[in-house]
Amino acid sequence: MSITIYHNPNCGTSRNVLAMLKQSGESFEVIEYLKTPPTRARLAELIRLMGVSVRDVLREKGTPYAELDLGNPKWSDDDLLDFMMAHPILINRPIVVSPRGVALCRPSEKLLALLPDGAITRFTKEDGEVVTPASV
Repeated sequence: MSITIYHNPNCGTSRNVLAMLKQSGESFEVIEYLKTPPTRARLAELIRLMGVSVRDVLREKGTPYAELDLGNPKWSDDDLLDFMMAHPILINRPIVVSPRGVALCRPSEKLLALLPDGAITRFTKEDGEVVTPASV
């Protein structure tokens, strides 16, 4: 199974998803998207595959979201994609691509649906919360 995670090592949720991937035993590729952002076309494709809106992938906290007035409905999806290309920190994370689908894994438990059944039986997050397939 080939898996890709668009990862930010400064994000606790992203670190939890990465640790879950390591624990799963599946092979995966890590793309630190702040260093190597996806192309505009790839980001648009990921959003389409997730079945969400461009706005659903915008990150507000710790970004120039408010400063750029991105909550304003005047911005089109194309405009928002342009902003995310100019400021990759605006891309919410982690986005995980697997043969089972593509998802913004917030909360990190969303990863379980992208892994083979039984790949994770129990995982403890950085904050001590225990995740099991039955708890999702």
